[in-house]
Amino acid sequence: MMGRFKWIVTFSLLIAVASLRPAISWSQGVPDPKLVEGAKKEGKMVWYTTMTLDQSKQVVDQFEKKYPFIKTDLFRTGGGPLLNKIFTEARGGRHAWDVAVGRGEMVLPLMERKLLASYRSSETKMIDDDLVDKEGFWTAYYVNTYVLGYHTKLVKKEDVPKTYEALLNPKWKGGHISVDTEAYGMLQGLIDLWGREKAVSYFRKLAAQDPVVKRGNTERVQLTVAGEYPLIIAYNQTIQRMTSRGAPIDWIALEPAVVQVNPVMLAAKAPHPNAARLFLDFILSKEGQQLLTGFQRIPVRKDVEPDPPRLFRGYQRVLEHPGSYKNFDETVKLYLEIFKLR
Repeated sequence: MMGRFKWIVTFSLLIAVASLRPAISWSQGVPDPKLVEGAKKEGKMVWYTTMTLDQSKQVVDQFEKKYPFIKTDLFRTGGGPLLNKIFTEARGGRHAWDVAVGRGEMVLPLMERKLLASYRSSETKMIDDDLVDKEGFWTAYYVNTYVLGYHTKLVKKEDVPKTYEALLNPKWKGGHISVDTEAYGMLQGLIDLWGREKAVSYFRKLAAQDPVVKRGNTERVQLTVAGEYPLIIAYNQTIQRMTSRGAPIDWIALEPAVVQVNPVMLAAKAPHPNAARLFLDFILSKEGQQLLTGFQRIPVRKDVEPDPPRLFRGYQRVLEHPGSYKNFDETVKLYLEIFKLR
């Protein structure tokens, strides 16, 4: 009797394990067969993006290699023009796009006009919760982190400011710090973390250091490498690109570092909904995120390391959350006023 009972238990366990196999395969990145079948019938997908054309084209090529039955139409432009294009098309009753990748400030305007669909990709289980919208309207595709860069020959490592407060030391006053004219997200992130009063007070003190305020991350980093500024607030991957080439520049994260999200979103009226979901799953998959590493961008998956890993590992962060853009126009005006840019 006991032997028969053991056999029944063993048999039941085998069935239970077998029943888990589809879930395990699905968790390892195998696409939903129904999604694939639906995508085959659609045969097309339209991607609007702010990612550079050469990089986004490589993503499309890899996607089409994996799913040769899908033809992908790619449209690339800046964040503002992309949002205007989507709004103009929607007003005209045209819903041409399936998936969009852009800047965080695009999310709320699109949600307010009910132009986004909720979709929680199975791939998000490998992405930290703060990088995934709870309602599924956006998921971080890649990120940018504001950090403090320094010219290694002009500033000794031990003298580099290690905190936000240390950056206010009088020794750095008078053109020693390079700041972007459009680093609104850093202000917004610190408002979310510290509260408006403390964050605004800090930025006013930073402005009183008389930094050099100039547009653009790449150009400012190049000028820092040339010795124009000892210190620079910029995206870490832009600085790291030069550091990896042996240039006299390095960076540290002032903690908690403000992280800017570049989300992927699904259209509410996607003309090719199955292919769209398949594409979204792909760019969030391990294979899709590994492409970002090759682009020297910062992937968000836990099992895909940035190159080098310190780009998104080893420091505390606060997200420039897309939900915070409700009052973003006010933050922009405040930033411009603080640095006397208007």
